[in-house]
Amino acid sequence: MAEVVECNRTAAQSDGETNHNTPEPHPMIKFIELQDKQNKATEVEIPVPYGKIAGKWYGPQDVRPIVCLHGWLDNCGTFDRLLPLLPEEVSFLAIDLPGHGYSSRIPDGMVYYQLDCIPLLLNIMQEYGWTKISLMGHSMGAIICFIFTALFPDKVDLLIGIDALKPLSYRRERFPERLSKQVTKLIEADTRNREKSEPPSYAYEEMIDRLYAGTAASVTRETCPYLLQRNIKPSRKFPGKYFFDRDNRMKYNVIPGWADSINMELAKRITAPFLTIRALDSINPGAKDGFEETVAVLTESNPRYEVAYVKGTHHVQLTEPENCVPPLVAFLRKYWRKEPEVLSRL
Repeated sequence: MAEVVECNRTAAQSDGETNHNTPEPHPMIKFIELQDKQNKATEVEIPVPYGKIAGKWYGPQDVRPIVCLHGWLDNCGTFDRLLPLLPEEVSFLAIDLPGHGYSSRIPDGMVYYQLDCIPLLLNIMQEYGWTKISLMGHSMGAIICFIFTALFPDKVDLLIGIDALKPLSYRRERFPERLSKQVTKLIEADTRNREKSEPPSYAYEEMIDRLYAGTAASVTRETCPYLLQRNIKPSRKFPGKYFFDRDNRMKYNVIPGWADSINMELAKRITAPFLTIRALDSINPGAKDGFEETVAVLTESNPRYEVAYVKGTHHVQLTEPENCVPPLVAFLRKYWRKEPEVLSRL
């Protein structure tokens, strides 16, 4: 059963640790914890066969929420600055996908495959007793939402994608070499996971620098802490330092890689109200490759499809959330309908 949890560990305390002789967490960690309390964000855990899916619930707890999916190597903190700006009567459940944030990792020896998130959404619906689901995703999360809505058009009543649209396609000439290298890297990452040794640790400011560089400046240094909050743990060896706590295998997440002919057929199956927000300064391939062609198909096949172009980088919902608010609010005012949270398990 999904439940509310007291989540005081965040980046300040590892699982199983006590507070004895533990250095005070970095001020930004405490600041984000305080913001969560001010925004009335409730920590949630949803049981799955391999452990739990963690997340934050914003808004009324008796209203079925819009389920929010983050991008590759991110976590639900990517929505921390956007969701409090949206209509207070709308509820949101931002989750950490498997292997990210506070959610459980998949079993050793397995690989992360984007399509595995499709049954995950069905499991969440079953857990809460929903017959319909509303979805919002950023980057990889938006692609997962696109696939789910195309496969189960009768189960989705509203869809929002931020700076990504359709699944990426493999290039035929590069597919065998790319996939073979990816599988090799996955095995190496799985082996590192089993060593159980502590990863390299850094000062908090160094973690910001590494995350900033890793996103190609898609985030700002000022907003990096929102992603770090659920991605790091304090070092046991070096007091005052931290290490990245995500699953090494996630770096080699396997995508479907379908040809665009399949993606266009998927697009034709989406009938729910659908908003795509495109960040004008984004260099993300998921927001560029085949974008115009997919928009053309959706515009022709779905009269409730909309595209909004906003100023910002790929992580616009985190770095410049105010730019996303006008199209989001207009879309929600037009299509969102209050539905009771069936089992009210919070």
